[in-house]
Amino acid sequence: MPKFIVERNIPGADKLTAAELCDISAKSNAVVDGLGVPYVWHHTYAAGDKLYCVHEANSADDIYRHAKEGGFLRTWYLKSRTRSVRRPPTKPHKRIHLGTWETMVPR
Repeated sequence: MPKFIVERNIPGADKLTAAELCDISAKSNAVVDGLGVPYVWHHTYAAGDKLYCVHEANSADDIYRHAKEGGFLRTWYLKSRTRSVRRPPTKPHKRIHLGTWETMVPR
């Protein structure tokens, strides 16, 4: 599945409390569970007034659906043009990304 990086505008995102972050992640996980399609939310970074979320999904439509059903606003996302591959056996839990990203804008 391709990886996507989704940008979400949330004023004060970098000042959210642990409880607020847990609420957001619980909501996201509930939406993922209800999608009925392969979908992985890997992690999220907070920077200023933005959250950057890393997801894997079969299509951009699945990314849009997750955002819509969860009520998550998005500014834009990047889609991987190639796939991730595992690193050599010395670090089997890590992945490296080979390729480029294409910028996509929300519908």
